[in-house]
Amino acid sequence: MLNKLKPAEAPYEVRDTRMTGFLVRVQPSGLMTFYVEYARGKRYKLGRTDAVKPEAAREAAKGILADAHLGKDPMEAKRAAKAHTFAEFVDEVYAPWAEQNVKSHRNTLTRLRANFPDLSKKKLGEITAWLVEKWRSARLKGGARPSTVNRDLDDLRSVLAKAVKWGHLQANPVVDVKRSRVDDSASIRFLSEDEIGALVKALDEREERIRAERDNANAWRRERGYALLPDLRETAFADYLKPMVLVSLHTGMRQGEVFQLKWSAVDFTRAIVTVRGETAKSSRTRHIPLNNTARLALSDWRKQAPDPDGLVFPGKAGEVFNNVRKSWTAVLDGAEIKAFRWHDLRHTFASRLVMAGVDLNTVRELLGHSTIAMTLRYSHLAPEHKAAAVAKLEAAL
Repeated sequence: MLNKLKPAEAPYEVRDTRMTGFLVRVQPSGLMTFYVEYARGKRYKLGRTDAVKPEAAREAAKGILADAHLGKDPMEAKRAAKAHTFAEFVDEVYAPWAEQNVKSHRNTLTRLRANFPDLSKKKLGEITAWLVEKWRSARLKGGARPSTVNRDLDDLRSVLAKAVKWGHLQANPVVDVKRSRVDDSASIRFLSEDEIGALVKALDEREERIRAERDNANAWRRERGYALLPDLRETAFADYLKPMVLVSLHTGMRQGEVFQLKWSAVDFTRAIVTVRGETAKSSRTRHIPLNNTARLALSDWRKQAPDPDGLVFPGKAGEVFNNVRKSWTAVLDGAEIKAFRWHDLRHTFASRLVMAGVDLNTVRELLGHSTIAMTLRYSHLAPEHKAAAVAKLEAAL
């Protein structure tokens, strides 16, 4: 029968006399394609006549019509078959966008790739709130902190929201999954005055070890007539770590902000350091006054900085630091400081300000929080205003 169909000036269709909904469409070019119409205005392409035999096309049409009768949409099944898995969507779709639009994209992508093994091979449409609840329960039972699980859940919610926005998913299954309750005030870790003293002492001891190693190296080179390395006894710092810690502790800057800080953002005349929007987590520029400790640390470090016009703390090849984990961990061990992260230097900065009587809104501005909500975690460290409020009750009696 097909060989009797001839092309015309306009496309036309010929319907099968034995099966309702089964048809062939003929193009002016002579190309013919089998279709099955399973509902009004809905049809499914079965294939070209030169690739699919009529008997095979008819059997496929019969199956699609049977599924449609049971309420199954064959186009939905087709879309599901072509859909990305979660891992594919992260790598092929989300990652290129995040690299251009998310400042912390490296950490975010690492978490998305590492923390959802049970979801990675699932099609986006197969991810349900129940699967996410199971993932969260398993993470918490495995010892992960609620705050950590919340952060990962936020990442998952965000990436699936993008899948919805970009048409890869009909609805975000994580919308109704609630974050775990976390006592933010109780989770703050900051250094006591004794611990600050121990930290500075450990930094000084590290500096002395590095200088002693340089002294020994130069003694060895001197005996053999080799050129000597720069004498670290003549510099304020043996290397980057101590000034980096002092700046972080006395400005409250995030580690990434310190890593990306440039000398052009340091104003020694006005004693101000500027965290520019392109490096700030909030994308908002803020200005932080330098106290004497931070100003002196930066001033002394500048005298030995490899590029006084570039990064304040460049890596060995002049690149932005990725981390200082090894040297930082060694100093913490030497100071016998437990359960303390670099980010907790920022908590220490804020906590000391609040305990010194600085109002929360000023602390908020210095930290660069967009709202007061994040800063309120430090409010329990300033009980004086609460005590004053309660004392007013006695005055009223």
